[in-house]
Amino acid sequence: MIFRFSSYQPLSTPFFVFHKASPRKPEKKPSGKTRRRIELSPDKIEAHGVDGFEEQHYENLRMDAFQWVWSKIESSIKDVLRKINIVVFDEIDRWVHESFDAIHSCGTPDLAKATRSYPIVTDVISKQLFTGLIFCKNMEFVDNLVTFADLGMYLKSHGCHVANLSSLDFSAKNGIGGCLRSLLRQFLMVSIDAADITALASWYAEQGNHKAPVVVIIDDMERCCGSVLSDFILMLSEWVFKIPIILIMGVATTTDAPRNTLSSNALQYLSPTKFILRSPAERLDAIIEAVLVKQCSGFCLGHKVALFLRNCFLRQDGTLTSFIRALKMAIVQHLSTEPLSFILKGLVNEEEHQVSDTGKHASLSEMMLKRAFDLPSYKRYKLATPNGDTLVNGLSEMKKLQKLWSSLVLSLYEAGKCHNMTLLDLYCEALRPELYDSRGSDHHLGLEKHFRAPSSDQAVHGQRSSLHKGGVIHQAISKVRDIPASALGQLFETWEKLTEDVNEIHEKVKELQSLIKLEDGKCSKQEITDISKRHTARSNLMEKGTKALHEKAITMIGSMVRDYMQPIECISFHEIGCFKNVDKLQSALIGDPRRRIQVDLLESHKFLRCSCCSKSGNIMLPSMHDTSIMYALAQEHGDLINLHDCYQSFKAAICQANTNTKGKPRLKQSPSPKKRRVTNEPQTLTEASIQARFCRAVTELQVTGLLRMPTKRRPDYVQRVAFGL
Repeated sequence: MIFRFSSYQPLSTPFFVFHKASPRKPEKKPSGKTRRRIELSPDKIEAHGVDGFEEQHYENLRMDAFQWVWSKIESSIKDVLRKINIVVFDEIDRWVHESFDAIHSCGTPDLAKATRSYPIVTDVISKQLFTGLIFCKNMEFVDNLVTFADLGMYLKSHGCHVANLSSLDFSAKNGIGGCLRSLLRQFLMVSIDAADITALASWYAEQGNHKAPVVVIIDDMERCCGSVLSDFILMLSEWVFKIPIILIMGVATTTDAPRNTLSSNALQYLSPTKFILRSPAERLDAIIEAVLVKQCSGFCLGHKVALFLRNCFLRQDGTLTSFIRALKMAIVQHLSTEPLSFILKGLVNEEEHQVSDTGKHASLSEMMLKRAFDLPSYKRYKLATPNGDTLVNGLSEMKKLQKLWSSLVLSLYEAGKCHNMTLLDLYCEALRPELYDSRGSDHHLGLEKHFRAPSSDQAVHGQRSSLHKGGVIHQAISKVRDIPASALGQLFETWEKLTEDVNEIHEKVKELQSLIKLEDGKCSKQEITDISKRHTARSNLMEKGTKALHEKAITMIGSMVRDYMQPIECISFHEIGCFKNVDKLQSALIGDPRRRIQVDLLESHKFLRCSCCSKSGNIMLPSMHDTSIMYALAQEHGDLINLHDCYQSFKAAICQANTNTKGKPRLKQSPSPKKRRVTNEPQTLTEASIQARFCRAVTELQVTGLLRMPTKRRPDYVQRVAFGL
């Protein structure tokens, strides 16, 4: 038997996979030729005897928790970026209105003069175009889009006419007409085929819009075609007296960018003003503080995942977009794989609204309680009798310890940020469980009555390892010694605000503040008659007092770190809100479409959710789609698949329904078409129809890249291209 396959032509329309219903079949015995079979290791949780309704209920809770968690994080990120940009936006807004007043101080032309095509003024000084250059400090283009869109909305809210132009509008292909049409479309709200700047002048003069400045924002001037942008600037300079246009352009690199992009003729008409945005590293630190350190949603990261996200940010040219995308994927992976992750929403709501969800946690189903007490973090520390109260106490203590950890991380950051220390590096090191695993972890899990007390040797060893030299935490503590005396009191005030809700640290910070006041009082009460001696003695006293305060502050923050700063991975029940599987996150971000296709073909019943296939598991049924049957059969072969043998197996698989129904009585049909009854007799399969279905299945596997068609050298064999990945 020879099968001939013609070269496949791409389909112009997508094809769909339909499920064929058929009677049950006996279990098929696997062939003995298995050589390379994909071993699926799905990370799905076993049901433990729970019915599908309850499992679906908890799945819906996790989906609801994801929507809630991501909405909290997304709103926090937007608020942080808005607060960072608001200072620069205020400065730009003041400059825009000052420039507008300067243009109007030269007079306002009437309607007839404003709509004339020839210029009113001809000197270069009167044609100066007020231009704001916003330096983004190498911020990537994808981050620029959001920043300049927010700037446009901010200026609109302050009474400006704003048009946001993209660098794509200044392409050599479209010329100056393309950018002018985009400009008129945003102001006039209509599409104009013949772009004419006089239409904008008429709109500005006739519609009562002359009381507000016209702002044109270009997100990235270095991506624009230099000649088109130069012509655009020359055109605007001719009309600046008639239309008070103020130009704002983003610059991603250095101050030489305008000189390198624009012509000298266009540069002479610019009156530039420089504005600087916060760097991407500063923006990321602000996001980490609001989202991950303060934990606005209860979701947190493990140490390895945090390092992976840090590398994503550094290797992707410092784009916040790549970091936020990876963070969202981590949330998706955690809430889709951790059965107890739906508790996150209740934990944060309990804290925000002061409503106790203790009863909800304690009344979890027996299955969920069993999963909670099967968590490795619970088994590691051997808590008390596993029941609902133990879970509630464990979750409460986890929140308390996370507050301590957050306060200490932010306190260390305040001490080190003036020395160019980034919160990203400090955050990653503060999550390292290796720095704390050597300690006796009984007392610092917060449930002292359920744990054994650590020995003194373990505690000393833990203090040395947690503050190892060269680490970011050690550097932050050491930087306290370099803080000037004038700034030391301000640092203590900041620590007091950060630790306001943490009594363990707040009281010791107050002690440091009282020592500062005491030292100031001693210096002011010194009674020395000689003026020169008084100045020298007071300086010595202040130097000694400041040095003592520095040492006490270092001792205090060091002891706080050793006693209370515990990573999330060293706390019981942390798996509920902490994502640690970096391999799964990396796989989700990079993607593996070929393996996804293979898994979907072998587990098609999980998507179709039919009763017959779902009960059979991975057993092949004739009701499966032909492509799934064909690929399941291909698992029984090696690199080369004999078409004749494979066809016989395929034929046997799809003909099982007919074989199982042999001997059953047929339902008779009425000769009249009107009275004809539907029979239960399966459709008779002919050899031609089986061959056609076989050829179609093989061709679809070729389309998906899993099989290679026969060659002239071996016309009876197809080759497997992909194996278990």
